[in-house]
Amino acid sequence: MSGSDIIIDVHGLTKSFDGRVVVDHVDMRVERGRIYGFLGPNGSGKTTTIRMLCGLLTPDEGQGTCLGYDIRTEARKIKREVGYMTQKFGLYEDLSIEENLDFFARVYGIAQRRERIKDTLDRLGLYSRRSQLAGSLSGGWKQRLALAACLIHDPQLLLLDEPTAGVDPAARRDFWDQIHELAAGGMTVLVSTHYMDEAERCHQLAYIAYGKLLARGSVAEVLAGAGLLTWSVSGPDLVAAAKLLRVAPGIRTVAPFGATLHVSADEAQAMSAAMAQPALAGLQTARIETSLEDVFISMMQDAKDNFEGAQA
Repeated sequence: MSGSDIIIDVHGLTKSFDGRVVVDHVDMRVERGRIYGFLGPNGSGKTTTIRMLCGLLTPDEGQGTCLGYDIRTEARKIKREVGYMTQKFGLYEDLSIEENLDFFARVYGIAQRRERIKDTLDRLGLYSRRSQLAGSLSGGWKQRLALAACLIHDPQLLLLDEPTAGVDPAARRDFWDQIHELAAGGMTVLVSTHYMDEAERCHQLAYIAYGKLLARGSVAEVLAGAGLLTWSVSGPDLVAAAKLLRVAPGIRTVAPFGATLHVSADEAQAMSAAMAQPALAGLQTARIETSLEDVFISMMQDAKDNFEGAQA
């Protein structure tokens, strides 16, 4: 693979604030045209990592390139070729959709601005709403406008920081269809998300917790690497059953799923021993496929909170 096919290649990225390490020696390598899912709980360091990649923050340690530019010395060049969509809607609510895009087109000094704006409006299905004020849009349409603003300067890389938070399922699905179309056209996308169904639509995944990168690879590779076995448990009084299972040796996770529990363990023997407790005699178990959510809950339980020992 040639160097031009690697869009992000960073090693040892580290950043601290007020004595607390929020990103701890993170490595990342992302290929052109791939959708790279970045997962982790709130406060895990996802946003800080994204900001270091696009030149908004300088790492305390580590080095690497984004779009072929050095993240330390060529941050200005990176910013020109990246579309960054933040968690919070950041456009002008008292301007129309078209006026917002015109503003960003002017900021980027885009030639033939009118043609580019019209193409972007058409591309995102916004043309018929172009005169509508941004502040009057629903969450899904605001999200679509924010994506349009990210695309107005034809970036090579999209950095999307929890872009579908607070958006209804239909709008989320439409958004992901658009992301896959962009990736099929050669654009590279790094997207942070809390939604496991979205994670499963990514080509590659990275999971970060408390500043540390705990797993990366395709969905299949992450699931295989976890080595978890999972069962569905059904029957009466599952609340009491969950309390017993959570303290049983060798049980990694216990989580309610509808009228059942999902119970994960490293070995089948641990599950057999746990279910042999007399209080659980009336329950039924069945082996099921381990999900990404099962894996990530397990990882979180083993991760060390980076607030511990930090300055008050």
